[in-house]
Amino acid sequence: MQKLFLLDAYALIYRSYYAFIKNPRINSKGLNTSAIMGFLNTLNEVLTKEKPTHIGVAFDPHGPTFRSEAFPEYKAQREETPEDIRKAVPIIKDLLKAYRISILQADGYEADDVIGTLAEKAGSIGVETYMLTPDKDYGQLVNDHVFIYRPRHGGGYETMGPKEVCEKYGIPSPTSVIDLLALMGDSADNFPGCPGVGEKTAVKLINEFGSIEKLIERSSEIKGKLREKVEEHVDDIKMSYFLATIKTDVPIELDMESLKLVEPDEDELGRLLLELEMKSFADRVLKKSQKPQKVVNQQLDLFAEFAPGGTETSENSSFETLKTTPHNYKLVDNQEDLKNLRDYFLTNKILSLDTETTSTSAIEAELVGLSFAVKEFEAFYVPIPANREEALQIVNIFKPVYENEEQLWHRTQR
Repeated sequence: MQKLFLLDAYALIYRSYYAFIKNPRINSKGLNTSAIMGFLNTLNEVLTKEKPTHIGVAFDPHGPTFRSEAFPEYKAQREETPEDIRKAVPIIKDLLKAYRISILQADGYEADDVIGTLAEKAGSIGVETYMLTPDKDYGQLVNDHVFIYRPRHGGGYETMGPKEVCEKYGIPSPTSVIDLLALMGDSADNFPGCPGVGEKTAVKLINEFGSIEKLIERSSEIKGKLREKVEEHVDDIKMSYFLATIKTDVPIELDMESLKLVEPDEDELGRLLLELEMKSFADRVLKKSQKPQKVVNQQLDLFAEFAPGGTETSENSSFETLKTTPHNYKLVDNQEDLKNLRDYFLTNKILSLDTETTSTSAIEAELVGLSFAVKEFEAFYVPIPANREEALQIVNIFKPVYENEEQLWHRTQR
């Protein structure tokens, strides 16, 4: 089965850049690589976990679009693109070329419109299509074959089809997202909507009247001052509807062959990554790397004895081992025991702790386990499952420990 992923480049680039705004990733050459690293990690997650058969990355064009020409105030309030992002974009495009992934762009149209057009064309021929973006505007495009693949705050993704979009916003149809935005306006894109109408009121009006068109036609049925607001701002509402509508007729062809996922140019990709000083990422993604890879979220048996076949300690050796040293090392994975362990830690003034992760890089690491000790030769290991919800339950159990200001921590350094 064909599976197409369409990525909204700038939405992901901005998200990555601002995620590290307080602690930017800067290499030895002074280049801020936050946006690049974040984008590459997202791309790598999609390629390894979702295994698309086809993929493309859409960029906004240089110069004006049909929206800014029709409404000059469109996005006019936005600050100028940060210089670090300006520098990152051509580098990301070079990396995509090395990956041999199609770059999608159309003069006069935003990435939303390019993705909307290709998603509709692909969905109409039965291709399962996923639009990777954090923007809610894309909700208007979903159908039985087209989905939003949306990054969650804190990590992970959610897949949203028609049912999920309607439930999330309380609207009767995915296309009602346009009506919702037209009434609410959009401060990020700087279009007006109807002043004084927030999300709750907009949802109520949409469910009552069905659409903006019918709302305007039957405005006499609206009660109180809300009627005045709607009738006074009909032109603003109509313009907002126009601006919020993602085009699905951009002059761009759906070329499934050019979108087909192929092997990257490993030499060029490796060269670019090493130039950016992203060696660990290069080792992780390039097949030619001989560096052994850890399985994501693979649990470690920290308290296991040495495996057979390893270097054995001589019978007469003076070195101490686990066999010769009294110790109490426990693996704890029962909910009730975890809560008891938390309460025990809270009674101690000093706590030694460590985290087991899949990487020493904060941007790449996934949590594998928590290690604790309050006295010599007594330690506790708490494995963290790969399932996000289960992992959060365990982390939240120990939240009071991490937030305890009266406790002195000793953080293991490695």
